[in-house]
Amino acid sequence: MAQIRKMDCQVVIKSSAEKLYDAFRTKAPFLPKMSNGLIADVKLLQGDWNSVGAVRLWSYVSQGKSQEVKEIIEDVDEENKRMVFRLVEGDLLQSYDNWRNILNISPTGEGTLVKWTMEFEKQNQDIPDPVEYAASLIALTQNIDAYFLNAYSS
Repeated sequence: MAQIRKMDCQVVIKSSAEKLYDAFRTKAPFLPKMSNGLIADVKLLQGDWNSVGAVRLWSYVSQGKSQEVKEIIEDVDEENKRMVFRLVEGDLLQSYDNWRNILNISPTGEGTLVKWTMEFEKQNQDIPDPVEYAASLIALTQNIDAYFLNAYSS
């Protein structure tokens, strides 16, 4: 029987927790502009942009290759700045099953702690841990942070 695995990655950024959470929560159509080329496009396929149950298709670059993933917003916790996205189609699911991204954003002193948790099931034991994908999530977070810092320093 396959086992659900977890992998966490986190980064501290300078932008406020509220600003970053708002970007992921309500500004998905603008994330390609904020991502400095990591996200090529995002399309709404079902529902509205911000509601639980919304289905979105992301086109992004990982390991130098264009990829896509279709996700469903599974859970939103406004108070704790937490979102859960379940992947239902796409390049990642060629190697992994039952994939969820969990985003937790919390203020810390002078900055914001951003933690991504990936829950996944490998299709077989030869599949590597998704280290490159984790690095892409960190880079995306840092690029959005840089976008906000540059927008407000000009």
